[in-house]
Amino acid sequence: MSTPSQSQSYHHGELKPALLTAAAELLGEGGAQAISLREVARRAGVSHNAPYRHFPDRDSLLAALAAEGFVELAGRMAGTAEGLAALGQCYVHFALEQPGRFALMFGATLDKARYPELQQAAQALHQRLAQAVHAAAPERDPLVATLAAWSLVHGLAHLLQDRQLGERMGAGLSAEELSARVTALFVEGL
Repeated sequence: MSTPSQSQSYHHGELKPALLTAAAELLGEGGAQAISLREVARRAGVSHNAPYRHFPDRDSLLAALAAEGFVELAGRMAGTAEGLAALGQCYVHFALEQPGRFALMFGATLDKARYPELQQAAQALHQRLAQAVHAAAPERDPLVATLAAWSLVHGLAHLLQDRQLGERMGAGLSAEELSARVTALFVEGL
């Protein structure tokens, strides 16, 4: 039996956001492997069948979480200072702040072609990067320059996440300072 607030939430169309919030909490606590529809329902305080009203299976829930991540990252990038270096720093900061979501967004777990909303969110973020690269280096091949910029910040994010930059490599700098210096150097080289 559900409580009045649970029934009220569902009738007001708040079930899907509640499920996504519960799934995001689980993602942050234990990664994608910690997420099951049953545990999401339990965490959201609804029946174990309730998630199926919005998500036919676990992968569709994970795809929605990943799409939310792309939208959130794009929103953060829209709110940053202008320039390619600022976007790169924002990307690295997001990856370090939300490693579980970052891994879900860019991992091989989900087939983006199966989830149009996820595919559109990923493409919108890529387009934002491509525009910034073109503004910084309009004479460069846009495909290659965009891939180079993305590879740089994605690789840096992973190196920082995996603690692969020891004192010698990181020179005692914070992740923010390292990302600022690396992205500035890259933009100068464009």
